[in-house]
Amino acid sequence: MSDNHHDQAHEDHTGPVKTPLQMLLLSFFSFVVPIFLIIGLVFYVTSANKEAPGADDSEKGVAMRIQKVGTVEVRDANRPLKSGEEVYKAQCSACHATGAAGSPKFGDAAAWGPRIKTGFDALMNSALKGKGAMGAQGGGDFSDIEVGRAAAFMANAAGAKFEEPKAPAAPAEAK
Repeated sequence: MSDNHHDQAHEDHTGPVKTPLQMLLLSFFSFVVPIFLIIGLVFYVTSANKEAPGADDSEKGVAMRIQKVGTVEVRDANRPLKSGEEVYKAQCSACHATGAAGSPKFGDAAAWGPRIKTGFDALMNSALKGKGAMGAQGGGDFSDIEVGRAAAFMANAAGAKFEEPKAPAAPAEAK
């Protein structure tokens, strides 16, 4: 009687898998079914009718997609260079006339004094590359020489004795 009871207890403790084929099928489906479920969910989530970036077929959208990346500006290399005062009035006065964003005011010797002491080269470097809130002026509307002339003009108005940069000499023609 105890042997029969022992066999019954053994049967009660075993799982639903009775044969090696059942174990193989259970293992296979426990890996394959979740993968297909994940793939199905991904397709479901991504299948919505979403407008792709740049899918605007209007004339404006097409024009924006085929616009030029850069532009070329042709300037007259033989134009006369602007004076420091002209460059100051056109470019620099926007901030230096009022002292905007901490810039030294035009003619304020106290504010320009420490800058003048660093020398013209340092002042020119700051004008071309920018300093603090001031953006770089090199490569802008004016040539580097014109920007230097404006820097000398502003510093001289505050008491410096800088000489305005001269135009480069024309290269000698090869014979």
